[in-house]
Amino acid sequence: MLPLRDINKPVKSPIITRMLVIVNIVIFIATYFRPRRQFESIIWLFGVKPAYILRGKELYTLLTSMFLHGDLHHIIGNMIYLWIFGDNVEDRMGHLKFLIFYLSSGIIGSIVQSILMPNSTMPMIGASGAISGVLGAYFILFPWARILTLVLGFFIWLIEIPAYYYLGFWFLLQLLYGTISLGGYIGPVAYWAHIGGFIFGLLITFIFKDKLERIEEYYVMWI
Repeated sequence: MLPLRDINKPVKSPIITRMLVIVNIVIFIATYFRPRRQFESIIWLFGVKPAYILRGKELYTLLTSMFLHGDLHHIIGNMIYLWIFGDNVEDRMGHLKFLIFYLSSGIIGSIVQSILMPNSTMPMIGASGAISGVLGAYFILFPWARILTLVLGFFIWLIEIPAYYYLGFWFLLQLLYGTISLGGYIGPVAYWAHIGGFIFGLLITFIFKDKLERIEEYYVMWI
């Protein structure tokens, strides 16, 4: 399932969301299209290596890693999710709080992944942990918003799915794959960074929901 857009119009211009998308794309172009050895050196220098983080080394990578991506599929997928879900969360949080929340989600996601893979020196990169925090916040703030979704299978469908269903299903998949990864299979995806970021975003938003800006919500409730 691929989200195409949410039927949930923000009131204010999503300045930070747009800035984050632009910065991520610019950094991707500036790094990925270098000679392969240079790109790999950048990943090694600025990616999160769990074993190092748990020893208190290279802590700066908790921040730098979330602005690096491994290939076109990686950057496009992350930016689609950030573009679709980020604007409404920023609308409720305000620009500065959203930026702090986004960066904090990414850091927490990387720490969770590091704790569960303590001996790994494989660099982790990507904005997925931060974006997962945004998804957790969206789950709390806009559960009834409808997500226009492209479903690929024997047929190609365009359907509108309530956010609580779409994001709930997404989280359960991350939990399933994350559990499998604990059994010894280590693939290229840091599922526990997704899980950690999502839970952090969900809890923080739930706790401080009443203190966020109240706006008129544009979506239609399903009955």
